[in-house]
Amino acid sequence: MKSPIVYIRQAGKMLLNPVELLFSKIFTDHANPFFHLGTLSFFFFWIAAGSGLYLYVFFETSVHGAYSSIEYLTNEQWYLGGIMRSLHRYSSAAMVVAVTLHILREFVKGRYQGVRVFSWVSGVPLLWLLFLSAIGGYWLVWDELAQYIALLSSELLDWLPIMVDPMARNFLNEETVSDRLFSLLAFLHIGFPLALLLGMFIHIQRISYAKTNPPKQLAIGAMAALILLSLINPAMSQAPANLDQSVTNVGLDWFYLNVFPLIEIWGPGWVWGLLCGISGLLVILPWLSPHKRKPIAVVDPPNCNGCAWCFADCPYSAIVMKVHDFKKGHKQAVVDPDLCIGCGICAGACPSSTPFRSVDELITGIDMPDLPVKELLKLTDKKAKQLKGDKPKVLIFGCRSGAPTESLEQDNVAGILLPCVGQLPPSFVDYIFRNKLADGVMVTGCCEEDCYYRLGNTWMEQRFAAERFPKLRTSGAKRDIAVIWAGEQGNKQLADKLDTYVKTLENKGHEDDVRFVKGGRDA
Repeated sequence: MKSPIVYIRQAGKMLLNPVELLFSKIFTDHANPFFHLGTLSFFFFWIAAGSGLYLYVFFETSVHGAYSSIEYLTNEQWYLGGIMRSLHRYSSAAMVVAVTLHILREFVKGRYQGVRVFSWVSGVPLLWLLFLSAIGGYWLVWDELAQYIALLSSELLDWLPIMVDPMARNFLNEETVSDRLFSLLAFLHIGFPLALLLGMFIHIQRISYAKTNPPKQLAIGAMAALILLSLINPAMSQAPANLDQSVTNVGLDWFYLNVFPLIEIWGPGWVWGLLCGISGLLVILPWLSPHKRKPIAVVDPPNCNGCAWCFADCPYSAIVMKVHDFKKGHKQAVVDPDLCIGCGICAGACPSSTPFRSVDELITGIDMPDLPVKELLKLTDKKAKQLKGDKPKVLIFGCRSGAPTESLEQDNVAGILLPCVGQLPPSFVDYIFRNKLADGVMVTGCCEEDCYYRLGNTWMEQRFAAERFPKLRTSGAKRDIAVIWAGEQGNKQLADKLDTYVKTLENKGHEDDVRFVKGGRDA
């Protein structure tokens, strides 16, 4: 019987996949915001930090000066200070949206277990730091909303047994609020974001080639949208805070302040239980879901020449190089079992993973136990022999995390599934065409910028384009290659691309050079 979490994830995919498909049609896969939620979170943080520094220059850390200095920026210096204030607020809200969607998407896609546990668990404290960073900012405005937040925050903190003196005593009336409080708040509003930034970089420490910047066109579009929103609907203060009067009606920012009404309804104890319960659930979630650890890569020292191509391509820094066991002057790859995710990208990078080697048994320097290169070669030969009919014959190499290829198989089309398409050595394509096993080869997998193993489709494309080792050999062969990054939601698109590809082979036949046919849902 499947775990309830599996059903939740399946339902989430049914909702998420059509939305992502729509966004890919609008923005293309390369600039799809859903594929860059992590980098967008960094981007929005930098906008909030930069605009916040400008605001801090003019901010007065005093009871009466706080509100008036913000009002000056908003109304008197609206052309810059007002825009900066609005950017500060809207980029913070945008970061909350990006982070929330990032968490939900990683859960739905199953990218939170195994090797990814560190990134998942280390992300939980960031939610608290993000929340605390924002709360201090609302306090500093010191309007009626700040007064509302201050009183309820005090009630929430006073519930904790660690509080010696009740914090609410600072907000009994106007006379109890001191300028020192605003100096402290300004310090915390700088300290919490710095801690958040440090935590964000710790969050990505276990992955190699981590991206922190979104594509240029997406960054420009996001920035333009924030500026436009700041001009159309600038952030404004509410009436100034007055502790001698009670606040009866405030407009809440529901991105950050959704918890505060619950403090009034439930009381602080239940709210602490809710917040800690959600955080605890997120921390233990990887162990609540069923997860079968994939076999890790295995190094064969006699066939490892120390080229370090596997080291360079590993998405999770699971491979290190050491002095070779017995080859003097050479290095040897070593796999860290705690970091290996079992993608097989390293096997596809190994120069010894070529079917052209004159050996009795094809054993490579680094390989995957569940689908070694020698078995992949046998499977390729077997599938090629099954191809028949008058139409051009096509071999498809697909990814288990991409669009399913089983439904595409016909008399003239056969498919081979890999854990990740990055496991395919480019020399296999040379082998297929040189031995005339098929008329065409199609390689498909996860969407561009959204590889389940982060870098498989990127490295594969660079290898085919002779931009990365091992390169696809182009001399003396007649071939047609189609590379289609369709993703698991691109079943129909992949089928349409296959039909177009077969017609291309029928109509044009072969040419004397390589025709690298790249396509995707946006092509």
